[in-house]
Amino acid sequence: MGGAAILAGFMTPYPDLATLDVAEAKSHFTGRSRFLAACRCLEVDRTPVWLMRQAGRCLPEYRALKERFSFVEMVRTPELAAEVTLQPVERFGFDAAILFSDILVVAEALGQAYRFRDGGGIEMEFPLRNEGDIARLEARGVGERLEYAARALALIKRADGGRRAVLGFAGSPWTLANYMLEGGSAREFTKAKALFYTEPRMFARLMEKLTAAVIEYLRLQIDAGADAVQIFDTSGGLLAASAFEEASARWIREIIAALDGRAPVIVFSKGTHASWDGLVRTGADVIGVDWTMRLAHVRKRLPADVALQGNLDPCLLCSSPHIVAAETTRILREMAGKRGHIFNLGHGVPPQAKLECIAALVETVRDFR
Repeated sequence: MGGAAILAGFMTPYPDLATLDVAEAKSHFTGRSRFLAACRCLEVDRTPVWLMRQAGRCLPEYRALKERFSFVEMVRTPELAAEVTLQPVERFGFDAAILFSDILVVAEALGQAYRFRDGGGIEMEFPLRNEGDIARLEARGVGERLEYAARALALIKRADGGRRAVLGFAGSPWTLANYMLEGGSAREFTKAKALFYTEPRMFARLMEKLTAAVIEYLRLQIDAGADAVQIFDTSGGLLAASAFEEASARWIREIIAALDGRAPVIVFSKGTHASWDGLVRTGADVIGVDWTMRLAHVRKRLPADVALQGNLDPCLLCSSPHIVAAETTRILREMAGKRGHIFNLGHGVPPQAKLECIAALVETVRDFR
């Protein structure tokens, strides 16, 4: 279905799962209710599935749009962002659609714009070097400057009609700080850690601004209809276990507390394998796990009321449907009988992913019993 046709569709939203008893809910599952039930560690008819970075890159319909519009144009234009968000769910039938955007829109809203380098990677308009640069960041009015995201979410909700969960997201303060201090993508991120250890007061001032901005942005998305939100702490694994609490987890915990339980929160902290207790203490409803861990082993470590998301190795999407189906089945078998599992990758969809491999993943999850 084309983007215009997707946006023209409208269906009556599915009633919230909380209004149904278990038997009724099981007989009426949609992608949305299935996903939300899994977030709450409730019984579902099958494991819900969506993929990080499912929109864009590997999809021919996205590449066709990319020939006419830049990435930033698509992010800032609600109609285009909605179309790109819905492309993969219409093609593959995922249980959730995640807003097409970028974590660095928060940095841009604070006054530090970003762009994509011709040779790949991200470049910030200027790197944060001193207290004066941090003072220039303006946290007030972030929601107004990111209103285009709310408009995109409203279009997505209307077009999807409640069939699937609609997800918002933001980068964690720690991950945003790495890009903002480094001045963009880097072979090795060192400046945020250096600031954390050597200038703790300056580091705290930066994190306070970022935390306030992320709170405002996630509230904006929830107000616009996001059923759940994900916090991407993809730089979490750069930290020693002894530093993770003060450098990252405490700020995520502050964000989740400020959201006041209005929507389930997923925290994906890549490579943070020595801090499971710290991740639980953030208050996350769901914890994403990268591909380097056995999901069943993590399940034994966490409380039963905290759901897990993951965690197929993304590189397998560049292999063959047979291999993808086998590895997907392995994960599903390990998690069989355990409530609170959302199937996903251990990181984002790679640009070289094969469409037939993504289809095999989704079909395997759907058919598994």
